[in-house]
Amino acid sequence: MAATLRLGDVAPAVVARAKLHILDALGLGLASSVQDFGRSVMAGTLAMAGEGPCSVIGRSERLPLRDAAMVNGTLVHGLDFDDTHLASIIHATATALPAALALGEALDASGADMLAAFVAGAETAIRVGLAVDGGFHHTGHHATSMVSHFASAVTAGRLLGLSGMAIGAAQGIAGSTASGIQVFLEEGAWTKRFHPGWGAVAGITAAYLAEAQFKAPSRVYEGRFGLFHAHLHGQETKNDELTRGLGEIWHFGETALKPYPVCHFIHGCADAAIDLHREIAGADIVSVEARLGEPTLHIVCEPEEAKRSPTNEYEVKFSAHFVVAYCLLHGRFGLPDLLPAAIADPAALALARKVTCKADPDSRFPEFYSGGVTVTLADGRVLSRHVPVNSGAGENALSAEQVAAKFMASASLAIDEAQAGRVLDRVMRLESIPVRQLAAALRTEEART
Repeated sequence: MAATLRLGDVAPAVVARAKLHILDALGLGLASSVQDFGRSVMAGTLAMAGEGPCSVIGRSERLPLRDAAMVNGTLVHGLDFDDTHLASIIHATATALPAALALGEALDASGADMLAAFVAGAETAIRVGLAVDGGFHHTGHHATSMVSHFASAVTAGRLLGLSGMAIGAAQGIAGSTASGIQVFLEEGAWTKRFHPGWGAVAGITAAYLAEAQFKAPSRVYEGRFGLFHAHLHGQETKNDELTRGLGEIWHFGETALKPYPVCHFIHGCADAAIDLHREIAGADIVSVEARLGEPTLHIVCEPEEAKRSPTNEYEVKFSAHFVVAYCLLHGRFGLPDLLPAAIADPAALALARKVTCKADPDSRFPEFYSGGVTVTLADGRVLSRHVPVNSGAGENALSAEQVAAKFMASASLAIDEAQAGRVLDRVMRLESIPVRQLAAALRTEEART
């Protein structure tokens, strides 16, 4: 399908949504470029690889093709504010955009070809995620990392003009590099951030090897020692999801954009807590019960003692206890609420210790990341809210205007309003301009140190 896919083959609503998701991701990449981890990944990569022809989001220096893709992937995913396809539990745009942008620029591809390649790659990522049905998370793997290798291989193969057989071979090659473990959860490590970037490196490599007729396995997913067998420890898979309605059903169109820069699993609870904020203002809170989808508890609620006392912004992103407490107290959660002063907020930390997490019996997970919050007050009142469809998803999807506003807010951390406006304009016209015009708008005049 990817080999012959043209942008006109994709439903117009999906193309329109794809541009909004690319805009969102680039804004987040710009915001990440001024963060410590963004500076670190750029410095280390530049020292290793030297300069090259490909643009890096929010920088004036350029890098070799695969290195630019790696850094850009780290920047797009680094704030954990990027989109999620809820049912497959993967960050869809981050799996394909880094390869599409870097290789599209290197090949002087058209924006239309970049968009077609991006949608093909992201759709691949989602379908692999649907096939494993959350299984990667249960075995300690980061699902976005795993699927990004295949998505990037398909994206790169489409941009290189490979045949269907060769794109299949690229996926076969990528199966030997697909990896990514969740140990970052234990101490707020930065490794999750660079997972999609590394997937882009692997996918681009796989596509070029396939073009050179490097021999690859043909049953990389379902083979005796293929991806599913090797990584899922005997869990059942839904292999028909890989191809069901391929080319007609575009799961990418269901992907949700995040209104909060925390793990998507917490969003329903955050919505409920923000809704309760005005009712409890100034009240003495005795206890808080947060209810989330049962399969997510081990990621955002355990171990309980650590989740109640996060010490850095990455631990906060995966702490339902702290996020719910902060939203109850402040009625919001944005990027400024991940700054050190906010994380050290004594009232939020004290309230987080009163939060208990339980499985939500009314959860619609994984279709939506539902959540509920019940607050018991010292005056005897018990207040409760339940959000079946988290904000940013389904009927509560962010509008084009809301996405643009989020982009401008994110981009403003790194570039001025005029440059941000140029990026927005070029993304919205991407099907009619070359990729290099978009890449140029993402670069800065002066390198940051």
